[in-house]
Amino acid sequence: MTFSSVGIVGAGTMGHGIAQVCAQAGLPVTLIDVHEAALARAQQGIAASLDRLIKKGAIGPADKDAALARIRTSTSYDDLRGAPLVIEAATENLELKIRILRQLDGLLAPAAIIATNTSSISITQLAAVTARAERVVGMHFFNPVPVMALVEIIRGLQTSDATHDAVRELALKLGKTPITVKNAPGFVVNRILVPMINEAFFVLAEGLASPEDIDAGMKLGCNHPIGPLALADMIGLDVCLAVMNVFFAEFNDSKYRPCPLLKEMVAAGRLGRKTGRGVYTYA
Repeated sequence: MTFSSVGIVGAGTMGHGIAQVCAQAGLPVTLIDVHEAALARAQQGIAASLDRLIKKGAIGPADKDAALARIRTSTSYDDLRGAPLVIEAATENLELKIRILRQLDGLLAPAAIIATNTSSISITQLAAVTARAERVVGMHFFNPVPVMALVEIIRGLQTSDATHDAVRELALKLGKTPITVKNAPGFVVNRILVPMINEAFFVLAEGLASPEDIDAGMKLGCNHPIGPLALADMIGLDVCLAVMNVFFAEFNDSKYRPCPLLKEMVAAGRLGRKTGRGVYTYA
């Protein structure tokens, strides 16, 4: 199965990144958000990302214009009615995602597929709130979407082979490398990554080293391209906390308890790059 167009719900960092790579791959995109301001920021972000690719010589100005022309923005879910695939890329919040999936389920054609970009929430649980559970799948992109090669294709208990194969084929069309993952909290990458980030916050809270030295230690000692605290700022401290809360609730294991410092920083609104301040301060 090939898709003639793609709908995307959520115009934040992940949503507009997914919109960009779909448009660059030649797919018409309808990007939905409840806020006009979010859609305007998304358009600016996509244009800036494409400009960076032009400076690197990866694309030409005509490629940028063509990609932008393929992206339509709207605040109305009705504009998704004819979409054969909709990717939900809203905030990592169970109640919000359930509400969106139910709305999409009642709107889309029976054969349409719903994919969710969740980084930790159960695909089985999300699929169960729809009448098309076999056509619900996880399609987890990584930030920044235009740069990161990986897509986790997560099968819920109900996900059909045809659905899995269709979104895997799409990931390949987008130039990504898909891996197939069983449904479990955090799937594969975040199951390993986010507890490491959480432990870095414990190390910071205990005063064992400065943020700069913690990050330098992991970069130079483990050959990581970016330190865990800087990575947390890029991901969003609120997202890291949400994932740890899912782990703690689902596994009922104290090793997944969120670091109090991480919780306090989120409560203070210090969410990382998107707010200008997290572990580090950004201009």
